[in-house]
Amino acid sequence: MRIGFDAKRAFFNKSGLGSYSRNLIQGLAEKYPENEYILYTPGLNFDLFEPNQDCITVRGPERPIHRIFSSYWRSFYLSHQLPHDKIEIYHGLSHEIPFNFPKKQVKSIVTIHDLIFLRLPHLYNMIDRNMYERRFRYSCETSDRIVAVSRQTANDIIEFFGISADKIDVVYQGCNPVFNTDVSLIEKEILRMKYLLPKSFILYVGTIEERKNLLTLIKALHYGKIDLPLVVIGKPTKYLNKIIEFIERHSLINIIFCDIVQNLDLPGIYQLADLFVYPSFFEGFGIPILEALYSRVPVITSKTSSLTEVGGDHSIYVDPNNVEEMSAAIKKVMMDRELQEKMIAEGYRHARKFDADKVTYNIMQVYRKLYDHA
Repeated sequence: MRIGFDAKRAFFNKSGLGSYSRNLIQGLAEKYPENEYILYTPGLNFDLFEPNQDCITVRGPERPIHRIFSSYWRSFYLSHQLPHDKIEIYHGLSHEIPFNFPKKQVKSIVTIHDLIFLRLPHLYNMIDRNMYERRFRYSCETSDRIVAVSRQTANDIIEFFGISADKIDVVYQGCNPVFNTDVSLIEKEILRMKYLLPKSFILYVGTIEERKNLLTLIKALHYGKIDLPLVVIGKPTKYLNKIIEFIERHSLINIIFCDIVQNLDLPGIYQLADLFVYPSFFEGFGIPILEALYSRVPVITSKTSSLTEVGGDHSIYVDPNNVEEMSAAIKKVMMDRELQEKMIAEGYRHARKFDADKVTYNIMQVYRKLYDHA
């Protein structure tokens, strides 16, 4: 098969959509090298992604006008280029396929990660909401198959866009296999010194934005007089101002922000943590939960959206709005070593259901189903 990908995120997004794209492309190239994989991207960032397998070809805009107006090239002109490149299946890895898609010549798949802008519209401005809805709806209606990364996302596609369930394949995401490797004690101590991490701590990983709900976690620690430090890893947004205001008002000293952390250092930091707390209001999947489970860290998260799918039966779930409940859950886990050990063992067993090989295999089955019916 000759398969094309919208690979922009693979080269330019450090986490989230970028991780999904890189992991999937690399997994397919390693496990199914008999196919040809053409990556369409408006630019390159080899510091983040440098594919070197023989079965992968990278394509960018060739005409000067398309290099200047790369968004037009990606969203419109690709529809003309794909048949010329003899692409048999095109996979939009991040919510969209090009407009005016050549349906009679090229089969198409789109991965939808979430429809949070429709679930929680107050978190988005009207212009962005309208743009997302136009692109996502077109992609869902036009593509031959839709990959939803969770049951929650599949249900949202059906509810908001009126798409038939028969058109949707639920294929869970995986996370980078490096999270399933043991980091040595020496390496972990080097990381502890590098990032000035305390001996024991609670970990939060995720963008510091309102939807991720970090402020409620900090309020829960303050409410419960929990002395264990909180280490926060994530890109800041203006929401951080609310958090800093609360920290300063209550003179909190046990909150450590690490906004710049190298990806290769993350597995060791997870493994140093005593507990991972992810209080998000809504997620299409929730990769940090999976990273924590692979890292053998107990997980507390919200009983909303897809988070119960990812966290499994032995993570602890709380109301993301309930400070008292969140505080009590943290105390419960930290005071019960037997509970911690059970959460770690069962959580890791659950995480193995999301192994990269299984994700890659399931995506290939979607391709083959589409290819065989061409």
